[in-house]
Amino acid sequence: MSYKNTLLAIKDGSKNFGKVVAVKNFSLEVKDGEFVCLLGPSGCGKTTLLRIIAGFETLDSGDVLMNGKSIIRLQPYKRPMNMVFQNYALFPHMSVFENIAFSQFLKKKSKEEIARKVKKMLQLVQLEGFETRRPNQLSGGQCQRVALARALINEPKILLLDEPLGSLDLKIRKQMQIELKNIQDKLKITFIYVTHDQEEALVMSDRIVLMNKGEVMQVGTPKSIYNHPNSKFSAMFVGENNLLKGKVAKVDSDCLVISVDGLELFANKTVNARTGDTVSLAIRPGKLRITGELESKSFGNRIRGKVVDVVFFGSVVKYYLRISENITMVAEDRITDESNSRSIKIGDGVTLGFTRESLNVFAE
Repeated sequence: MSYKNTLLAIKDGSKNFGKVVAVKNFSLEVKDGEFVCLLGPSGCGKTTLLRIIAGFETLDSGDVLMNGKSIIRLQPYKRPMNMVFQNYALFPHMSVFENIAFSQFLKKKSKEEIARKVKKMLQLVQLEGFETRRPNQLSGGQCQRVALARALINEPKILLLDEPLGSLDLKIRKQMQIELKNIQDKLKITFIYVTHDQEEALVMSDRIVLMNKGEVMQVGTPKSIYNHPNSKFSAMFVGENNLLKGKVAKVDSDCLVISVDGLELFANKTVNARTGDTVSLAIRPGKLRITGELESKSFGNRIRGKVVDVVFFGSVVKYYLRISENITMVAEDRITDESNSRSIKIGDGVTLGFTRESLNVFAE
């Protein structure tokens, strides 16, 4: 996806609440038409950052710019952006039509223009025919659509979304994830979306900004962050990983030989490491293949393990394997029907095969 020039920039932003550091030396550029997810654990500063962008909080230092001009002193109502909250914040005494049209009433738009714009919004969020209903007559998903339409009717340059799907049940949440992304694609409005749900970030965003303790840990596409985490934090927060610790036994021009609890593993040389250095290794369960002895020779790494548990997750089976006294790993096997599921049982000894490329290495 291609974008225009930078629409929003945060430059070296910092914000403290007493002794609590909420945002620390934070810098980010957001392109026009981009869907950016701020992802991280609770308390990492993502909602504070969103409120700073909206103008509800002030920075202790740093700046916020739109189209290259500082908006740090601009009041929230003068900023060309709107915010959607998790709790909807709808007016309970107003109808769907009145909730969506509220800002247009305040702007003293004509009845004809208001009716036209509300109709367009109702079509966009698929709520035609719900105009006269009150919020207490709607489901959670429908309320969130009304809140979204109310924000979008102002035609903001940026839409800020603070965990808007957090209170919805799983099925509706997954449906709304796709619908939100489709709406954003259709309108070409910049979305900045706060979530602690890694799946939401992976499904919806063009770029993920992974945060921890007020700082940027990694910025990249969902695919790059998932496949190439730059730290142990990134590896463990986004998706499931097997995390190992070892020492570099040998360094070749393009390969590291790493000793892990008596095992010899091979990884691509993606970090500067010397013989004797302690490193961490991460490998996703889906990258581990339970193989036969002959088949395993096609992989760069082969290790033996004993199955200690088998857990069925629908289309995926997870095998928990005891590799040594100190190491238990999880391998994932995707099945399409009952006939191709493996007959591996607890207590079986198996061989795991995996490539050098599938191992992510982090310096300690």
